[in-house]
Amino acid sequence: MRVAVFVDAGYVFAQGSKLLSDSGNKIARGNLEIDAKKIVARLTNFAATKSSNKELLRIYWYDGAPISGTLPAQDQFAEMDNVKLRLGQLNSANQQKGVDSLIVIDLTELARNNAISDAVVFAGDEDIRIAVQLAQSHGVRVHLLGIRGVAKNDNQSPSLQKESDTVSIWHKSEVASFLKQVAEPKAPPEKKTQAK
Repeated sequence: MRVAVFVDAGYVFAQGSKLLSDSGNKIARGNLEIDAKKIVARLTNFAATKSSNKELLRIYWYDGAPISGTLPAQDQFAEMDNVKLRLGQLNSANQQKGVDSLIVIDLTELARNNAISDAVVFAGDEDIRIAVQLAQSHGVRVHLLGIRGVAKNDNQSPSLQKESDTVSIWHKSEVASFLKQVAEPKAPPEKKTQAK
């Protein structure tokens, strides 16, 4: 049997940025840089440990895409081996929509089809709890992964934590290995007009 990894990118960016921020506030996504190779390697190792070295089916990377198309960071994940980019939409307030539904569908279908024996879920929303229950009803062990919050693991649904077979938390050192804050992009210099 195999293990699959389900990553809510919005959760990783939002909670990772709060952990890295000196103030504990969320950093705008445009001011964050993610190292796709490093997080994929870390997730692959984590999945192997949690699943007793089961073969990796793939890592599913869920994110919201603007109407204009994919972002450069999303393209990086789409081009990687063993990674499947799954996209919801970004609304006018830059909130991702449809991502939780995609996670629920994929986790449930893979479990129902006996494609996996273990699942690593890197997310925090209550909406995913039903998929965890359904996957477990098909014999899948679900390993919940989170990012340390202000008060331990307060940025994940408590009922999602209780439903999962195991719960693990990544701390600042783990998150800083693949996510970093970058300086705000500089505005282009204004063109000087010559007096006539």
